[in-house]
Amino acid sequence: MHALITGGTGFIGHALILELLATGWRLTVLTRSPEAATQSLPAAVRCVSELDRIQSPVDAVVNLAGESLAAGRWNARRKRAFFDSRVMLTKALVEWMGRQATPPSVLISGSAVGYYGAQGNTPLDEAADPVDEYQHRLCRDWEAAAQRAQGLGSRVVRLRIGVVLDQHGGALQAMLPPFRWGLGGWLGHGRQWMSWIHRKDLVALIQLGLSDPQFNGAVNAVAPTPVTNRHFSKALGAALHRPVVFPVPAFALKLMVGEMAHLLLTGQRVVPVAASKAGFDYEFDTVEAAFADIFG
Repeated sequence: MHALITGGTGFIGHALILELLATGWRLTVLTRSPEAATQSLPAAVRCVSELDRIQSPVDAVVNLAGESLAAGRWNARRKRAFFDSRVMLTKALVEWMGRQATPPSVLISGSAVGYYGAQGNTPLDEAADPVDEYQHRLCRDWEAAAQRAQGLGSRVVRLRIGVVLDQHGGALQAMLPPFRWGLGGWLGHGRQWMSWIHRKDLVALIQLGLSDPQFNGAVNAVAPTPVTNRHFSKALGAALHRPVVFPVPAFALKLMVGEMAHLLLTGQRVVPVAASKAGFDYEFDTVEAAFADIFG
């Protein structure tokens, strides 16, 4: 089986590649810098910078590319990069799929829990109605671009991914320094919900999406136990044996990161109904278990 992966050098993609190679997949990674990607990925992975350079038929596409939302303050230029690296790339992928003699049988395309917008304490399953705000519109357009592959006869899985936890990257990479120094704290009032997932469980969920022909549509890629930001922060402090006493005031966060503060101060209480119905077995179903694995 041959899979095309975008975002293959990223925090999620790299871990996925190692698992897929171990189970016999042949892999091609679409990347802006094939030379650099070749240095960081296993030798068995072929790296290309253009879709039309992909050799041999592709059975599956896993689309994980997207400019990081947390890499700097949001402005018009960065929002354009968010859109292009998600929506426009996904459109290009689906157009390429349509040019193949036999389109890939499945497209697993990343999205985010931001699809739902800020909804306070309301539990949100895959059927929940969204709130119209910036992060919803970005995810809506991203998912709509992916969904067009269904017209080609491909099965489409739209992964609404929460905060991904593991070592050496992702959200924890930015959080750890202040917490290690004993200066970490919850954000604002700390009552906003965080929907999270261990990277190992996310990779396993993607593998289920590749193998199970009944797995399709929107899938909340989160653990079954969302937590408040205060709970998350105290659990992280406990895992590091550091105190967590003082919050980061909302006004200070807004000064530091600008518009992105809204995302950090609201959040979503997302529940994984589709994964549960598919019989997915979480290895890490509490944030404490996730931190014990990561820091143990």
